[in-house]
Amino acid sequence: MESIFGYTRYLLKRQVLALTGTVRIYTPQNDMVLFSRQRMFRLKEDIRVYRDEGMTQEVLQIRARQVLDFSAAYDVVESVSGIKVGALRRRGWQSLARDEWQILNAGDEVIGRIQEDSLGRALLRRFLLGALLPQHYLATLGTIPVAEYRQRFHLFRYEMEIDFTVDTARQFDRRLGLAAAILLAIIEGKQSS
Repeated sequence: MESIFGYTRYLLKRQVLALTGTVRIYTPQNDMVLFSRQRMFRLKEDIRVYRDEGMTQEVLQIRARQVLDFSAAYDVVESVSGIKVGALRRRGWQSLARDEWQILNAGDEVIGRIQEDSLGRALLRRFLLGALLPQHYLATLGTIPVAEYRQRFHLFRYEMEIDFTVDTARQFDRRLGLAAAILLAIIEGKQSS
């Protein structure tokens, strides 16, 4: 399983016009390594991430702590061991103008954040240009950049480049980083779809 999380770059693709939120994550060699199909119309998010489209090998669980929470926290759990990797918490009111998430360790201490590129661009996305101005996020642990999430412009699907190359010391757990990408695509990506 470690090889799934051993890359520095990934590409996420999400179907836009489907009744289920289907997410696929690919390596730079275009091999699909993770698959998730979100059930629609659920009050409490429980996203399962699998190694394959047949959903035979579950690798991660992304579970909302509460029902319909504006500042929702999502626990990221390794499926095989049941060990909590960390959590991601959406900054509710702050995210109205500019998306922001807190990165928490397994003990729920804030260790970093994921933030949309700039307030001006975020406002343009929300009120004028929508999908025509792709989203861009920077993840930091403390003040150290550890990942970038860059949406690609595409008319018929949502695509996001996930780049961990700045994290040469591998401080950011890739499982948590990829769970963040899935949440950004499913929750924040709906704004631009």
